[in-house]
Amino acid sequence: MAENKDGAKAGGKGWIAMLALVTLVAVGTGGGLGVYLLGNVEKSVDLKKREEADKAVKVLNYTGDLSLRSVGSVVTNLTEPADTWVRIESSVVFKTGSLQNPDVTLAEIRADALAYLRTLSLAQIEGASGLQHLREDLNERVALRTKGAVRELIVETLVVQ
Repeated sequence: MAENKDGAKAGGKGWIAMLALVTLVAVGTGGGLGVYLLGNVEKSVDLKKREEADKAVKVLNYTGDLSLRSVGSVVTNLTEPADTWVRIESSVVFKTGSLQNPDVTLAEIRADALAYLRTLSLAQIEGASGLQHLREDLNERVALRTKGAVRELIVETLVVQ
């Protein structure tokens, strides 16, 4: 029986040593994989930041000597429902010096916007697509009024009551 006890003790110590060795291999493998993945994640984050920085530079639509002037507020009621009022504030972007008299041109743009808004119904300006159509229509009217001198009409605020 003495041999069985020593054999059992020797087998138990071997089993614990084997378990410790497997644990060390697992810890080493996990640590190595973590370092490898960390390096890859850092590289991909740096690459994504560089791509976003490049996109931000490319997005610039306006360069050079451009002017931004406020058109002012236009308040009017809509065609349908007649008790619904709309207020729009906008600005125009144009090349400095391209407009002979900017104040007169802005007054004409404001009058055009007022006349156009009075023809709209609430359903026509609802939602994102309605706002996009309104922007496009106003930009088209401004381009016709100024013979292309104004690059864009920017809708700053639109309130419907």
